[in-house]
Amino acid sequence: MSGHRELTVELGERTYPIYIGEGLLDEAGKLFAQRGISKKSPLMIVTDANVARRHLDRLASVLTEEGFTVVTAIVPAGENSKSLAELERLIGIALEHGLDRKSAIVALGGGVVGDLAGFVAASFMRGVKFVQVPTTILAHDSSVGGKVAVNHPLAKNIIGAFHQPELVLYDLKTLQTLPEREVKAGLSEVVKHGLIWDADFVQWCDDNAEKLTALEPDTLGYALYKGCSVKAAVVSKDERENDLRAILNLGHTIGHALEAVAGYGELLHGEAISIGMVGAAKLAVRLGAPEEVYQVTKRVLSRVGLPVRLPEHLNTDDIMRAMMHDKKFQEGTMVFIVPTAIGAVEINKSVSSSLIREIVEQLKQEAVIG
Repeated sequence: MSGHRELTVELGERTYPIYIGEGLLDEAGKLFAQRGISKKSPLMIVTDANVARRHLDRLASVLTEEGFTVVTAIVPAGENSKSLAELERLIGIALEHGLDRKSAIVALGGGVVGDLAGFVAASFMRGVKFVQVPTTILAHDSSVGGKVAVNHPLAKNIIGAFHQPELVLYDLKTLQTLPEREVKAGLSEVVKHGLIWDADFVQWCDDNAEKLTALEPDTLGYALYKGCSVKAAVVSKDERENDLRAILNLGHTIGHALEAVAGYGELLHGEAISIGMVGAAKLAVRLGAPEEVYQVTKRVLSRVGLPVRLPEHLNTDDIMRAMMHDKKFQEGTMVFIVPTAIGAVEINKSVSSSLIREIVEQLKQEAVIG
């Protein structure tokens, strides 16, 4: 696989590789076989209606040629598919087509498909093998680490499990068909990985913003490699979010609440997280961090085309209520990932809700750059 990059998520007996490069879908059959995916039992590819039109036939034919029995299941595109109803429907398809304990579930798509298909894999017969084949930039984050879930109307990702994939196969050619808005939304998590871990990478994102949004292959490949490297390093040290892994939630406490209040549609996940990261940076400055933390965070997110202002029509009371349902709300206090500098964060378990309310109101008045 010349020209491709490879990473490893070190988790003992559950260690697995991440392959990143152009044309990897054509290698899927060989790579699946190398990782012990059974050819004797059917495997099921789960994808959404948009991705199915572009990539499903290709992946299915490559796997069939390699000797796998392939079942396909298509869900509607969008966050609403992360539901218990879709979970039940997909498990029904698996049963109807004879999947068993040796079968694998393959997620072909973005974060929604990965989360949903992964939860199917975690639930079906108490857990079967799982493969991530991400097709969005955003999924460079969600495809690594084994967090799988569906949503409840009151809270995002509240029904879920930890279920690590056997491998992550990231074909960069699949990203070339993404709509511009999804490209920019995906870059939110790329920037996040720099903000929590690597100040030099944040500067690199700032310097290369135009190339990133234009999907220049070498630039994008490097950015996704760096993002996956941070995620892999954190997950290897803390698989089940006992402590360190929580830093990956920078921007997510506010961001998840915005998604829930906006109805999982008005704001894409990456857009909501971008606003949440600006909020976290504003909070950081209030708690004593340098002003640079806020200024750089806002500038870099703006440079890659992401929103930094909260839509004024979203009700603050509703946003605060949504945060109370978040998994990061514990024992009456709010847990926030707060930047201490660019490239460094801390876990603050005692942020007052009144201060967060102030930040939310300020985000509605945020000046937009450019």
